[in-house]
Parts: sequence; structure tokens; C-alpha cells
Amino acid sequence: MADKAKVIKDLDRVIGLIKTDTKDIPAEEKKQMAKETLEYFDHYVSPGWLKYRKSVSSDSDDGAVLEWHDEGAYCYGLNGEKFIDCLGGFGIYTCGHRNPEILDVVKAQLDHQALHSQELLDPLRGYLAKAVADITPGDLQQCFFTNGGAEAVEMALKLARIATGGRWYISTVGAFHGKSMGAVSMGGKGTYRTPYAPMVQQVQHVEYGNAEDVRKAIRNLQTVGESVAAVILEPIQGEAGVIVPPKGYLKEVREICDEYGVALIFDEIQTGMGRTGTMWRCEAEGVTPDIMTFGKAFGGGIVPITGIICKPSMWTEQLVDNPWLLGSPTFGGNPLCCAAALATIRYMLENDIPGVCKKKGEFLKSGLQSLAEKYPEVIQEVRGTGLMLAVEFHTCDMGYDVAKGLFARGVMTAGTLVNAKTIRFEPTAVISEQDMKDVISRMDEALAETKKHFEK
Repeated sequence: MADKAKVIKDLDRVIGLIKTDTKDIPAEEKKQMAKETLEYFDHYVSPGWLKYRKSVSSDSDDGAVLEWHDEGAYCYGLNGEKFIDCLGGFGIYTCGHRNPEILDVVKAQLDHQALHSQELLDPLRGYLAKAVADITPGDLQQCFFTNGGAEAVEMALKLARIATGGRWYISTVGAFHGKSMGAVSMGGKGTYRTPYAPMVQQVQHVEYGNAEDVRKAIRNLQTVGESVAAVILEPIQGEAGVIVPPKGYLKEVREICDEYGVALIFDEIQTGMGRTGTMWRCEAEGVTPDIMTFGKAFGGGIVPITGIICKPSMWTEQLVDNPWLLGSPTFGGNPLCCAAALATIRYMLENDIPGVCKKKGEFLKSGLQSLAEKYPEVIQEVRGTGLMLAVEFHTCDMGYDVAKGLFARGVMTAGTLVNAKTIRFEPTAVISEQDMKDVISRMDEALAETKKHFEK
């Protein structure tokens, strides 16, 4: 262990910075923070993290832009840099950054309780579970709260096995469901799967958007004596680049699952909570899954909370006899997170956030499509729905160049984790029309610049 007195001194300095108003932090201190952040990420987090951050640039006097403040539709750097947030944390900030209505509820909850005892009944968990059942389609009812998206997927996969007795899963090529062992096993990208092979072996991947492929996979497995627990789908594939399946696909898969007695899991972690123009994407096609995962925006962009909800038929007597069989996450469904989620649901209903996302998404998509027509040499396709949009470029290098150009102009976007061929546009629902016009205007400039770069 390092010298205790030195550690305490270092911590006192950092805590002091947290408590200090940004404008009162001296310029030299800010330079030191930038230097230390780069050093500590390199030595103590991962040097690879820096590789994919556009904020780490030699163009900055300090070598990097450090995020330090956020509000509404914007992120701010330590030195006052202002960005229109068109990434939205990959779907976290639907209600905006530090939404005051949600933040007030979280602060009020923190004033009297943060976490639960693990033994007494925590009432907010019950209130939240009912609220989720109220806003989800069909007869979805039983809730289980977790901390992260991958954890929610793990619970959904386990629940499907318990409920159906099946052992195999059908997933799709291009799918992304998280990076825990079960979740990554369902994933449809070799980039994330290969290092961990062999994983859960009873997984078959089929073409996304092709319902007949799902039917064939289930039928073939059952024919050779295997049993299928579930089909797991993203109603729109996010990490794959915002891939929207053909109309009717979700309904067809629902019918196939009913025909063969297989559970249907919809992963609505990215697509849910209003972002795609309906509260849940599956509602756009009038389809109810047996199990649905949710997260991202569910915590209002304030605290992390995820979970699953399922039909009562899925919640077997086995789970009643042992409520912790599915899982017992220490912080799952804690009062602070439940308070945030309750406030988020109210805010979304009161302000018709799904409708707002639909309207603003149509405006932004129209602007992006006009740029695609103007720069066909750079842009391959614009797609998506609501405020879950994507622009695909002809090459990854082009995409990264545009994203970097946008960053230099105060617009924050990103590709799909380690790939910039497709750039995500997932701004907050509180983004103004003027900000969207500014995004289109600045992207026009960035595209013109990229076009010149790649003409050489």
C-alpha cells in the first residue's frame, strides 16, 4: 500500500475539486487535471480507452477535453467547451442531462435514504414495479430490477430456461446484448465473442430481419431432440448500426414462438422508454414479448437502473419458492434508483416524450437525409426512427473523420463502440429545433471537409 498520508492528501485534493465551482478552479489546476487524467487512464484504467476518444487530441492545448458539467441538451468540458450532445450516452439521456424534475426527486430520496437494508421491505421497489407494468404492453407484469443492461439480459436468459425448460437460444447476427458471459454468447459480432470462446454453447444465430430463419432454427433443433428456451431480439439493432427490421418481422417471430412453445425476449434497453417514438419499440407493431429488458434512459440519466418484466406465466412456482433463484444483485432495485425511475416515468408521461422523440426525430432525420443527397461520395445511408438515428459512411475512416469534424465544431457523436463506419445520432428529447439546425449546419461543414480529405 502507498503511504497512507499521501493517499489521504491526494483524495482531499480531488474531493476539494468536486466541491469547487468550476469557474473557481485555477487554470493551472485544470491543466494539471488534464495531464493526470491522461496519465492515470493510461496507467490505471486502460491505454486502449484513450485510443477511441476524439477528445484526446493534440489540437487541445491540454491534450484532452475533460467532461465536468452537463445540463439539458449539452455536455461541457472543464475549460468551458460546449457540445450539443447527439450521442445521448447511447440512449441514456432521453430526458436530458440532469433533468431538474428527476434530480429533485433523487435529492429528496437521498436526504432520507440511499440504499436498502436487504431485509426490510423497500416500498419504492413495489411502486416502481407497478408503474412499469402500467406502461408496458399487454399482460407484462412481474418485474426484477438490476444494475446494468448485461445483467438484465442475464436474468432474462435464466428466466426463459426456468419458465420453459428449454436449453437452446436463438439470437441474431449483428446482435448486441452486453458483455457478460451469457449476454456476449447471444451477441452476433465476432469482435466481442472470439476472445471468450467457448461460451454458452446452446446458441444459434440467424439472419436479423428474416423470420423464416427463426422458424427453421427452432424446427431443426426440435427435430434432432433439442429444446429451445427463447428467441432474443433487439426490436431495432443498436450496436450493429441502428438496423431497423422489415415491418411485420416482430409479429412473425411472435407467431413462430407461440407455434413452437418458445419464449420471446425483446431487448428494449436501447429502444425503450420513448426514444423510438413509442414508449416501447414493440408497441409500434402491436407485439408483446414474454420477457422484456429495459434500462439506459430508465434511470433518467441520473443513476443506473435496469431490469426485466415478464408475463405472469413466466414467473413459475420455482421462483415463488425461492425469490433469489434468478439473482440477488446487492444494489438491484435500491431506493435511490427506484426514486429516479419513478420520476422519469412521470416526466415522460407528463411531457409525452415518445411523441416528442417522434416529431423531433423526423425533423433531424430529414436534415440528415438532405446531407446524404448532397454528399453521396461520403454518406451511404441514413436510417432509424424517432431519436434513434444513424448515418452510415462508405468507410470507417470517413465516419471517424466526420465525427472528429463534428467534435471540433461542438457536436458530440460516436460510432458503434470501436467502429466509426456508422455514426449514431441519439440526442436528448429536450434538444431544441435551433440546436438540430445547428447540428445539420455543422455537419454540412464537416462533410465538406471530409470530402476534400478523401479526394486527395
